[in-house]
Amino acid sequence: MRPETADGGGEGAADAFDPWLALQRVTDATRANIVADVVGHPKGAPSVDELAYTNPSLEPDTIRNHLKVLAEAGVVEELTVPAGERTRGYPYKFYRVTEAAREMFDRNGLFPADAWRRQYERVEKTAEIRELEAMPRPEA
Repeated sequence: MRPETADGGGEGAADAFDPWLALQRVTDATRANIVADVVGHPKGAPSVDELAYTNPSLEPDTIRNHLKVLAEAGVVEELTVPAGERTRGYPYKFYRVTEAAREMFDRNGLFPADAWRRQYERVEKTAEIRELEAMPRPEA
């Protein structure tokens, strides 16, 4: 049994957001932690470096693989700083929750932004992580 979508659960385009698939992907504990950190980030779009800091048991490549799974399910999207605007030594890819996923989370009481932001604020951060948090994020 599949949950109904906001549009009544009808068949849509092949690339349409599938809430059932998205829920399957975010119920993995590690991916749920990553989504919570994305939601809780002060700018709503952390880099892999920031996610690695808040998930110290995970290697950056593992985080990237989880982000890829989440992106394929339409849960997160990658924001990339254009080539001519990048700063050497700083991340140029950031990840945020998609609008469709945010709407699904809100309808189902999942990943409340205010609660996760309060939790994220409690994490003690290094000067480097605070600098990364302050970086401007590209628009989609």
